[in-house]
Amino acid sequence: MTIQQAKLYGKNELSLSPTPVLDTEVILQHVTGFDKTRLLLNRDSELSEGQKSAFTKAIKKRKTGLPVAYITNEKEFFGRNFYVDESVLIPKPDTETLIENALEIAEKIEKSKTFGSEDFMICDLCSGSGCIGITFLKEIETRAPELHKKAKITFIDISQAALKITMLNAARIFSEDEIGKARFFRSNLFETIDEKFNENIDAKPGTNSATETKFDMILTNPPYIPSNEAKDLLKDGRSEPLLALDGLSDDGLGLIRNLIPQAYAHLNANGVMLMETGEYNAEKAAELMKNASFRNVSIARDWAGMLRVVDGCRCAK
Repeated sequence: MTIQQAKLYGKNELSLSPTPVLDTEVILQHVTGFDKTRLLLNRDSELSEGQKSAFTKAIKKRKTGLPVAYITNEKEFFGRNFYVDESVLIPKPDTETLIENALEIAEKIEKSKTFGSEDFMICDLCSGSGCIGITFLKEIETRAPELHKKAKITFIDISQAALKITMLNAARIFSEDEIGKARFFRSNLFETIDEKFNENIDAKPGTNSATETKFDMILTNPPYIPSNEAKDLLKDGRSEPLLALDGLSDDGLGLIRNLIPQAYAHLNANGVMLMETGEYNAEKAAELMKNASFRNVSIARDWAGMLRVVDGCRCAK
């Protein structure tokens, strides 16, 4: 089977996929190690037996509805490749809106020169693959370098399997200095952070304390899909974790109702939370934040023009 024949085979086999050509090319790139240009230039090259076997098996998996990212264990987000498997959500372009808004806020903090604390404390809550916190910390190295020097980051997820993926990606992408400033904590939102912070699954004795559980910026993409819809979404075989999708209520805000007051309690004065939510419940989420004493609450739209990211400040009195 040549590369060109493989492309035709994949296109025909994946006719029910919305993107059969793209799916096939990504799988071929993964199997051969070629980029898109090399695939084109080597269209008449024969796949080895091992490559052919891996390719046809991957196509069969894709036919079941399994996303290509879970087949290749890789997904690009904000220009970086993240390892993913079925224990975490696949990073989505919509979430890049949260990153862009967070970076704008970080740049304003840097330019104002009002941040004089020893540390700039960041939290990626419901971290999953870690794409939000990892990307933000890497990007402020150039866009807000003084904050980057002061930055410490905490990743929190309820799922130990997901947290291990967070740690894997941090180890792959962070510098040695950045990984030394990162902490990984298993918790249902902030429920056990203050009481059991030293039980961090990656803890080093004496390095963590409950006094470090207040943050200057909380970034979160929590489950926000209405419960019935979340279950229906998974009927197509996509295999994303229900735990990371189900908002635990008919309006998708069940978990967020618990998250918002906990987040407020764990923000430093003038700290900011940015939260991704659905276009259908973003306005309600914004109201919940206002009712929990957040100030300067606003909603940003994603690249498609849909309401996506809600942010607010615990403004100093």
